[in-house]
Amino acid sequence: MRTAYSVETVRAAERELMARLPEGALMQRAAAGLAAACADVLGRVYGSRVVLLVGSGDNGGDALYAGARLARRGAGVRAVLLAPGRTHAGGLAALRRAGGSVVSSDAGGAVGLVEQADLVVDGIVGIGGKGGLREAAVPLAEAARRGRGVVVAVDLPSGVDADTGEVRGAAVRADVTVTFGAYKPGLLIDPAREYAGVVRFVDIGLGDRVAGLPQAEALQHADVARLLPVPGAESDKYRRGVVGIAAGSARYPGAAVLAVGGALRGGAGAVRYVGPAGGAVLARYPETLVSERGPARAGRVQAWVVGPGAGDDAATVGEVLAADVPVLIDADGLRLAEVGAVRGRGLRGVPTLMTPHAGEAAALLGVEREEVESGRLAAARELAARYEAAVLLKGSTTVVAEAGGGGAVRVNPTGTPWLATAGSGDVLSGLGGSLLAAGLSAVDAGSVAAYLHGLAGRFAAEGAPVAAEDVAGRIAEAWRSVVGAEV
Repeated sequence: MRTAYSVETVRAAERELMARLPEGALMQRAAAGLAAACADVLGRVYGSRVVLLVGSGDNGGDALYAGARLARRGAGVRAVLLAPGRTHAGGLAALRRAGGSVVSSDAGGAVGLVEQADLVVDGIVGIGGKGGLREAAVPLAEAARRGRGVVVAVDLPSGVDADTGEVRGAAVRADVTVTFGAYKPGLLIDPAREYAGVVRFVDIGLGDRVAGLPQAEALQHADVARLLPVPGAESDKYRRGVVGIAAGSARYPGAAVLAVGGALRGGAGAVRYVGPAGGAVLARYPETLVSERGPARAGRVQAWVVGPGAGDDAATVGEVLAADVPVLIDADGLRLAEVGAVRGRGLRGVPTLMTPHAGEAAALLGVEREEVESGRLAAARELAARYEAAVLLKGSTTVVAEAGGGGAVRVNPTGTPWLATAGSGDVLSGLGGSLLAAGLSAVDAGSVAAYLHGLAGRFAAEGAPVAAEDVAGRIAEAWRSVVGAEV
């Protein structure tokens, strides 16, 4: 699992380690890792043209020491100084001793140097930076973006917020980010993640000194494999989990079909369907148990999914929320669910998972969609606190916050833009519901569902457009890719 920590936590760990090391040793470790990553990117170091964008802090010092290492290997290294009077003295001296040269950012030709470089190292601002780039740095960031060289950011792209993933103004767009000691939330969460490019981690020895709870975490294959409910020899449909689907309407019968498909392919032992689209559901999935008597009389279920394509059926949503089993609320259900009913479930200890996209989250919070998209971490946590429910906020980075809004937010690393298609969210709802019915916690169910859904989308697309049914059809393949087991 990739765990990301706050700036405060990382800096405290660095201070503790520096107190035990010779002066400058920690920076040298970072610079060595940075230089190695830059050499890998360049392929051939000797004769390459490297430009360092150097700010006033230790971030700039890392860039200068790394530049000195590259210069000693035959690269032509030039440092563009944005704060000449406050540049890291030791790093600057090391670069000059290695044969590197220095220019001021306001000198004529600085932008041209950046545009013509084979490699640009962004050492403008460190992880403590707030807001966008300062005015003097913007032309250099723009030149790096349109230039011919690869852009490598030191620890974090300058201009993005390390703790929140927000980008409030101009920022460097890196092809590669070399981060030290611990991941930062901004490297995992959009919009900042988009600016980071490929993230390479350099261990500088922080180890267990990074104390406290992480702010964000991203599951990897091994984590998902441990969580997946693979059936055993004694499994029956109830041990695997029976999920109820209350979805669809005369206008949107397809939502019911897709949600049922997601649940069946997600490993549910059985699916009970309640709603007006029973005929469409049975035509596609004859194994579905269809009831016309409402959720309370549909038969035994171990979790409910309510809301996809439900229109204005508030009565069904209320009936599902009254059940004492885990519930996943999506789409129309989010609009129809009363805050008090959802909070009451959380206060009784009954799990609820809400799965809004940015527009739905904005409506629930009473803000503009752009505010949610620019601050995904804060939006998910606020919703989770307001509703006392786990929240899976769908989008370019899908994030899952635990009920109450505390703890680490799960960040899904498998998403793809090809999932931005009608009905894809209905498939995700059914998949998440099947995992709730199998006994996973709301956060685990949401995280695993998002992970498998993203993989299925990637497998289905392979660079070409897909429909939601294509995504549903590849869930089993995604599952097998994680655990090597048949569904």
